Amino acid sequence: MARAPGSRGRPGSRAPVALLAACAALVACSRPAREAAPRSGDGRPPPGAARPQAIVSVLYRPPADTAVFERYYREKHLPLLSAGQAEMGFTRVELTRFVSTLGGGRPPFYRQAELYFTSLEDARKGLATAAFKKVAADLDNFDTRGRLAMLAVETDRPAGAACPALVAVLYGAPKDTAAFEAHYAKAHLPLVSAGRREIGFVRLDLTRFLSNLDGSAPAMYRQAELCFRSMAALKQGVATGAFKRVTDDVAGFATGGSVGLIGVQQ
Repeated sequence: MARAPGSRGRPGSRAPVALLAACAALVACSRPAREAAPRSGDGRPPPGAARPQAIVSVLYRPPADTAVFERYYREKHLPLLSAGQAEMGFTRVELTRFVSTLGGGRPPFYRQAELYFTSLEDARKGLATAAFKKVAADLDNFDTRGRLAMLAVETDRPAGAACPALVAVLYGAPKDTAAFEAHYAKAHLPLVSAGRREIGFVRLDLTRFLSNLDGSAPAMYRQAELCFRSMAALKQGVATGAFKRVTDDVAGFATGGSVGLIGVQQ
Protein backbone atom coordinates (compact mmCIF):
# COMPACT_ATOMS: atom_id res chain seq x y z
CA MET A 1 0.00 0.00 0.00
CA ALA A 2 1.16 3.55 -0.67
CA ARG A 3 1.82 5.72 2.36
CA ALA A 4 -0.46 8.65 3.05
CA PRO A 5 0.96 12.18 3.21
CA GLY A 6 2.65 12.98 6.52
CA SER A 7 4.31 16.38 6.48
CA ARG A 8 3.65 18.84 9.29
CA GLY A 9 1.42 21.82 8.46
CA ARG A 10 0.62 25.18 10.04
CA PRO A 11 -2.35 25.46 12.41
CA GLY A 12 -5.54 26.75 10.79
CA SER A 13 -7.53 29.80 11.78
CA ARG A 14 -11.14 28.76 11.27
CA ALA A 15 -11.84 27.22 14.69
CA PRO A 16 -13.43 29.18 17.55
CA VAL A 17 -10.93 30.81 19.90
CA ALA A 18 -11.76 28.47 22.78
CA LEU A 19 -11.15 25.44 20.62
CA LEU A 20 -7.89 26.83 19.30
CA ALA A 21 -6.68 27.36 22.84
CA ALA A 22 -7.54 23.78 23.73
CA CYS A 23 -5.84 22.41 20.66
CA ALA A 24 -2.70 24.50 20.49
CA ALA A 25 -0.66 21.89 22.33
CA LEU A 26 -2.49 18.95 20.81
CA VAL A 27 -2.23 19.54 17.08
CA ALA A 28 0.83 18.86 14.96
CA CYS A 29 -1.07 18.33 11.75
CA SER A 30 -0.43 17.30 8.17
CA ARG A 31 -2.38 19.06 5.43
CA PRO A 32 -3.77 17.00 2.56
CA ALA A 33 -4.32 18.31 -0.95
CA ARG A 34 -8.01 19.01 -0.37
CA GLU A 35 -10.56 18.82 2.40
CA ALA A 36 -12.87 15.85 2.77
CA ALA A 37 -16.44 16.38 1.61
CA PRO A 38 -18.81 15.48 4.48
CA ARG A 39 -22.45 14.82 3.79
CA SER A 40 -23.73 18.29 4.61
CA GLY A 41 -20.51 20.30 4.64
CA ASP A 42 -19.91 20.08 8.38
CA GLY A 43 -20.36 16.39 9.15
CA ARG A 44 -24.03 16.54 10.08
CA PRO A 45 -26.28 13.86 8.59
CA PRO A 46 -29.31 14.88 6.50
CA PRO A 47 -32.52 15.75 8.42
CA GLY A 48 -34.16 12.62 9.79
CA ALA A 49 -31.01 10.48 9.54
CA ALA A 50 -29.53 8.71 12.57
CA ARG A 51 -26.77 10.66 14.28
CA PRO A 52 -23.31 9.22 13.75
CA GLN A 53 -21.01 8.94 16.71
CA ALA A 54 -18.21 11.49 16.71
CA ILE A 55 -14.59 10.65 17.47
CA VAL A 56 -11.63 12.72 18.54
CA SER A 57 -8.65 10.85 17.12
CA VAL A 58 -5.00 11.41 18.06
CA LEU A 59 -2.27 9.60 16.12
CA TYR A 60 1.16 9.70 17.75
CA ARG A 61 4.35 9.35 15.75
CA PRO A 62 7.04 6.94 17.02
CA PRO A 63 8.69 8.43 20.13
CA ALA A 64 12.42 8.81 20.60
CA ASP A 65 12.22 6.67 23.75
CA THR A 66 9.23 4.34 23.96
CA ALA A 67 9.88 3.44 27.61
CA VAL A 68 9.75 7.09 28.68
CA PHE A 69 6.65 7.67 26.54
CA GLU A 70 4.83 4.63 27.94
CA ARG A 71 5.65 5.37 31.56
CA TYR A 72 4.32 8.92 31.39
CA TYR A 73 1.36 7.87 29.25
CA ARG A 74 0.25 5.21 31.74
CA GLU A 75 1.13 6.91 35.01
CA LYS A 76 0.11 10.51 34.30
CA HIS A 77 -1.60 11.18 30.98
CA LEU A 78 -4.27 8.47 31.02
CA PRO A 79 -5.26 9.19 34.66
CA LEU A 80 -5.63 12.86 33.67
CA LEU A 81 -7.84 11.84 30.76
CA SER A 82 -9.92 9.58 32.97
CA ALA A 83 -10.37 12.28 35.60
CA GLY A 84 -11.82 14.62 32.99
CA GLN A 85 -14.17 12.16 31.29
CA ALA A 86 -17.36 13.38 32.96
CA GLU A 87 -16.61 17.02 32.11
CA MET A 88 -15.54 16.29 28.52
CA GLY A 89 -18.47 13.94 27.98
CA PHE A 90 -16.90 11.14 25.97
CA THR A 91 -18.55 7.76 26.41
CA ARG A 92 -15.57 5.48 25.82
CA VAL A 93 -11.93 5.53 24.79
CA GLU A 94 -10.06 3.08 22.56
CA LEU A 95 -6.27 2.96 22.82
CA THR A 96 -4.27 1.24 20.08
CA ARG A 97 -0.56 0.54 19.80
CA PHE A 98 0.67 -0.16 16.26
CA VAL A 99 3.24 -2.92 15.96
CA SER A 100 3.99 -2.90 12.21
CA THR A 101 2.73 -2.02 8.78
CA LEU A 102 0.87 -4.72 6.86
CA GLY A 103 4.10 -5.39 5.01
CA GLY A 104 6.03 -5.94 8.26
CA GLY A 105 7.81 -2.59 8.28
CA ARG A 106 8.09 0.05 10.96
CA PRO A 107 4.75 1.85 11.32
CA PRO A 108 4.64 5.62 10.71
CA PHE A 109 2.42 5.95 13.78
CA TYR A 110 3.07 4.51 17.22
CA ARG A 111 -0.26 4.89 18.99
CA GLN A 112 -3.79 6.06 18.43
CA ALA A 113 -6.23 7.33 21.04
CA GLU A 114 -9.90 7.63 20.08
CA LEU A 115 -12.44 9.41 22.28
CA TYR A 116 -16.04 8.56 21.37
CA PHE A 117 -18.90 11.03 21.78
CA THR A 118 -22.60 10.45 21.16
CA SER A 119 -22.78 13.27 18.61
CA LEU A 120 -20.69 15.85 16.80
CA GLU A 121 -22.24 18.57 18.94
CA ASP A 122 -21.18 16.77 22.12
CA ALA A 123 -17.65 16.35 20.78
CA ARG A 124 -17.35 20.06 20.06
CA LYS A 125 -18.62 20.90 23.53
CA GLY A 126 -16.11 18.49 25.02
CA LEU A 127 -13.22 20.04 23.12
CA ALA A 128 -14.04 23.44 24.62
CA THR A 129 -13.92 22.27 28.26
CA ALA A 130 -11.24 23.04 30.81
CA ALA A 131 -10.67 19.30 31.23
CA PHE A 132 -9.78 18.92 27.57
CA LYS A 133 -7.45 21.92 27.78
CA LYS A 134 -5.59 20.20 30.64
CA VAL A 135 -5.22 17.00 28.62
CA ALA A 136 -4.05 18.94 25.55
CA ALA A 137 -1.53 20.93 27.57
CA ASP A 138 -0.08 17.71 28.99
CA LEU A 139 0.81 16.18 25.61
CA ASP A 140 4.12 17.96 25.10
CA ASN A 141 5.32 16.55 28.42
CA PHE A 142 5.80 13.14 26.82
CA ASP A 143 5.16 13.39 23.07
CA THR A 144 8.19 15.00 21.44
CA ARG A 145 7.67 13.82 17.85
CA GLY A 146 4.32 15.44 17.02
CA ARG A 147 0.90 13.99 16.32
CA LEU A 148 -2.15 14.22 14.12
CA ALA A 149 -5.28 15.31 15.97
CA MET A 150 -8.58 15.15 14.10
CA LEU A 151 -12.34 15.17 14.47
CA ALA A 152 -14.18 12.30 12.78
CA VAL A 153 -17.60 10.71 12.44
CA GLU A 154 -18.55 7.07 12.06
CA THR A 155 -19.99 6.21 8.67
CA ASP A 156 -21.40 2.85 9.73
CA ARG A 157 -22.80 1.23 12.85
CA PRO A 158 -20.16 -1.27 14.02
CA ALA A 159 -21.08 -4.30 16.11
CA GLY A 160 -20.01 -4.28 19.73
CA ALA A 161 -17.39 -7.04 19.45
CA ALA A 162 -14.09 -6.53 21.25
CA CYS A 163 -11.06 -5.51 19.20
CA PRO A 164 -7.90 -6.97 20.78
CA ALA A 165 -6.08 -7.07 17.41
CA LEU A 166 -6.80 -4.96 14.35
CA VAL A 167 -5.85 -3.93 10.87
CA ALA A 168 -6.19 -0.17 10.39
CA VAL A 169 -6.10 1.47 6.97
CA LEU A 170 -5.62 5.23 6.81
CA TYR A 171 -6.46 7.00 3.56
CA GLY A 172 -5.05 10.33 2.44
CA ALA A 173 -7.31 12.90 0.77
CA PRO A 174 -8.26 11.54 -2.70
CA LYS A 175 -7.95 13.56 -5.87
CA ASP A 176 -11.69 13.09 -6.49
CA THR A 177 -13.76 12.47 -3.36
CA ALA A 178 -16.91 11.61 -5.33
CA ALA A 179 -15.08 8.93 -7.31
CA PHE A 180 -13.49 7.59 -4.11
CA GLU A 181 -16.82 7.37 -2.30
CA ALA A 182 -18.57 5.75 -5.26
CA HIS A 183 -15.98 2.98 -5.54
CA TYR A 184 -15.71 2.62 -1.77
CA ALA A 185 -19.46 2.10 -1.32
CA LYS A 186 -20.29 0.15 -4.48
CA ALA A 187 -17.19 -2.02 -4.95
CA HIS A 188 -14.72 -1.99 -2.08
CA LEU A 189 -16.98 -2.46 0.93
CA PRO A 190 -19.00 -5.23 -0.78
CA LEU A 191 -15.64 -6.95 -1.47
CA VAL A 192 -14.72 -6.63 2.21
CA SER A 193 -18.13 -7.98 3.24
CA ALA A 194 -17.93 -10.91 0.84
CA GLY A 195 -14.59 -11.95 2.33
CA ARG A 196 -15.56 -11.54 5.96
CA ARG A 197 -15.89 -15.23 6.79
CA GLU A 198 -12.64 -16.20 5.06
CA ILE A 199 -10.68 -13.29 6.53
CA GLY A 200 -12.22 -13.87 9.95
CA PHE A 201 -12.67 -10.32 11.25
CA VAL A 202 -15.44 -9.82 13.82
CA ARG A 203 -15.99 -6.07 13.56
CA LEU A 204 -15.59 -3.39 10.91
CA ASP A 205 -15.28 0.28 11.92
CA LEU A 206 -15.49 2.97 9.23
CA THR A 207 -14.80 6.63 9.96
CA ARG A 208 -14.40 9.81 7.94
CA PHE A 209 -12.28 12.68 9.20
CA LEU A 210 -13.95 16.09 9.08
CA SER A 211 -11.16 18.40 10.15
CA ASN A 212 -8.04 18.80 12.18
CA LEU A 213 -8.83 20.00 15.69
CA ASP A 214 -7.77 23.52 14.76
CA GLY A 215 -10.47 23.62 12.08
CA SER A 216 -8.15 23.15 9.08
CA ALA A 217 -8.55 20.45 6.45
CA PRO A 218 -7.98 16.97 7.94
CA ALA A 219 -4.56 15.37 7.69
CA MET A 220 -6.27 12.11 6.68
CA TYR A 221 -9.49 11.41 4.82
CA ARG A 222 -10.81 8.07 6.09
CA GLN A 223 -9.95 5.19 8.38
CA ALA A 224 -11.13 1.58 8.27
CA GLU A 225 -10.50 -0.92 11.05
CA LEU A 226 -10.91 -4.69 10.84
CA CYS A 227 -11.06 -6.23 14.30
CA PHE A 228 -9.94 -9.79 15.09
CA ARG A 229 -10.31 -11.94 18.18
CA SER A 230 -6.56 -12.39 18.55
CA MET A 231 -3.25 -11.61 16.85
CA ALA A 232 -3.12 -15.22 15.70
CA ALA A 233 -6.51 -14.82 14.00
CA LEU A 234 -5.33 -11.57 12.41
CA LYS A 235 -2.18 -13.17 10.99
CA GLN A 236 -4.26 -16.01 9.57
CA GLY A 237 -6.77 -13.56 8.10
CA VAL A 238 -4.27 -11.30 6.32
CA ALA A 239 -2.74 -14.36 4.65
CA THR A 240 -6.01 -15.31 2.90
CA GLY A 241 -6.91 -14.84 -0.72
CA ALA A 242 -9.92 -12.75 0.29
CA PHE A 243 -7.73 -10.26 2.14
CA LYS A 244 -5.36 -10.03 -0.82
CA ARG A 245 -8.28 -9.18 -3.08
CA VAL A 246 -9.30 -6.41 -0.70
CA THR A 247 -5.80 -4.91 -0.51
CA ASP A 248 -5.29 -5.21 -4.27
CA ASP A 249 -8.46 -3.20 -4.79
CA VAL A 250 -7.22 -0.26 -2.72
CA ALA A 251 -4.79 0.92 -5.38
CA GLY A 252 -7.69 1.45 -7.77
CA PHE A 253 -9.37 4.23 -5.77
CA ALA A 254 -7.00 5.45 -3.01
CA THR A 255 -5.49 8.22 -5.13
CA GLY A 256 -4.39 10.17 -2.07
CA GLY A 257 -2.30 7.29 -0.74
CA SER A 258 -2.95 4.83 2.05
CA VAL A 259 -1.12 3.01 4.78
CA GLY A 260 -2.10 -0.31 6.35
CA LEU A 261 -1.18 -0.90 10.01
CA ILE A 262 -1.36 -3.83 12.42
CA GLY A 263 -2.20 -2.92 15.99
CA VAL A 264 -3.31 -4.14 19.38
CA GLN A 265 -5.80 -2.43 21.66
CA GLN A 266 -4.80 -1.94 25.26
